[in-house]
Amino acid sequence: MAKVYLKKGREDSILRFHPWIFSGAIAQVVGQAAEGDVVSVFASDGSLLGCGHYQIGSIAVRMLAFGQERLAASFWEDSIRSALGVRRAACLVDSATTNCFRLVHGEGDSLPGLIIDWYDGVCVMQAHSAGMFRAKKQICAALVSVFGDSLKAVYDKSSGTAPFKAGLELIDGYLYRREDFHDDELTVLENCNRFIVNWTEGQKTGFFLDQRENRALVGSFSAGRRVLNLFCYTGGFSVYALAAGAVHVDSVDSSAKAVMLADRNVALGSFKGTHESHCCDAIEFLKNCPEDAYDLMIVDPPAFAKHRGAIDNALRAYRRLNAAAIAKVAPGGIIFTFSCSQAVDKESFALAVFSAAAQVGRRVRILDRLCQPSDHCVSIYHPEGEYLKGLVLHVE
Repeated sequence: MAKVYLKKGREDSILRFHPWIFSGAIAQVVGQAAEGDVVSVFASDGSLLGCGHYQIGSIAVRMLAFGQERLAASFWEDSIRSALGVRRAACLVDSATTNCFRLVHGEGDSLPGLIIDWYDGVCVMQAHSAGMFRAKKQICAALVSVFGDSLKAVYDKSSGTAPFKAGLELIDGYLYRREDFHDDELTVLENCNRFIVNWTEGQKTGFFLDQRENRALVGSFSAGRRVLNLFCYTGGFSVYALAAGAVHVDSVDSSAKAVMLADRNVALGSFKGTHESHCCDAIEFLKNCPEDAYDLMIVDPPAFAKHRGAIDNALRAYRRLNAAAIAKVAPGGIIFTFSCSQAVDKESFALAVFSAAAQVGRRVRILDRLCQPSDHCVSIYHPEGEYLKGLVLHVE
C-alpha cells in the first residue's frame, strides 16, 4: 500500500475529520499509487492519520477511515448498515407511505464519492470517484449481505459520474439481479403519491429524491391554485400539487423523456384538477406566459454552477430566472425557488433572489428557507455537503 505524507501543519483538517485532502497539502507519496487505490495517510511527523481513496486532481485523497492504516474486512458491510440505521432513525425504512430514499449520501455517510438510492428493493449506485467505482463489487456484496432477499437488484449507473480520465470501463449495468426480478422500472411510493422510476433511462438515479419534503410543502400551498412547474423533470411537484387540490398545473421541461414520464406519473393518480405538459425551454415558456396566470410557481433548475469558476455566471442566471418568475406570478402568489449548485452557498443564492425582487420592484416576503432532507445527510465535519437550498416567497 502506498503512503501519503502531508506537509507540515496540513494535518489539522484531517484531525477534525474533514474527508478531503487536497493535492497542495501533500509533501510526498511513497510507493506506487494508482488512481482509485486505498492509500495510508501520515502527518509530516510520521503519525498515522487514516486511509482513503487516492485520485488524480485537486482532491487527492478522499478519507474512508481515520486512525487506521487499512480498511477492515467488514468495512463495506458495516458502512452500509450504519447508513441504513440513519434512515431507520428518520422513519424512512419499512414505511407504509414511502418506499424510496437515499441510502448512501457520500461524505454524509463517511463514504465520499458514493451515492446509492433505494427504490423499493432496487439499489441504484453512482460512483463519483475511481476508488468507489473499483470497489463496486465489494459494495454490491455488502448490499446483498445487509438486505438479503428484500434486495431485488443493484444497478451501477456510474458512466456519467465516475472520472472518465481514470481509464475505467464506464458501462452502466446490473451488478446483481434476483432471479425473479426482470424490470428496468418500478412504481414507488413517496408520501402515498405514486411515481414511475426508470433507473436505466432516467436522469441521475431515476428520480430526484432530495425534494421529497419540499414537494410535500408545495402540496400544502396548492389547493385551489393555478400552478406552474418549471424544470419539472418527471413531474414530482406537479403530482403533489394536483393531489392537494390544484385546479390546474402546467409542467415544463426541455427533455421529451422527462415530459413523457411526467405525463405517466400524473396518469397514475385520480385528480380533479387539470394538467398539461410542455416540452420546451422553461425560461422561454416563463417569458412568454401571461402575467397573473399562475398563483404558485416552482422554479427548480438544474445546477447552474458545477464548479467554483462558474459561480458568477450561475448567480446571474439565478437573478434573471427569479426576476422573470417574480414579475409574472399573480398578486398574492407563492414561488418555490431552488438552487442545487453546491458551489453556490445559501447566502449568495438568497442575495441573487433579493436582487431579482429589487429589480422587479414588487413586495416580496420570505416565508420559509428550505434544504435537503434527512436521508441526504450532511456530516458536521463537511459542511460543503449541504448543496440544496430553497426559498418560499410570497409576492404581493
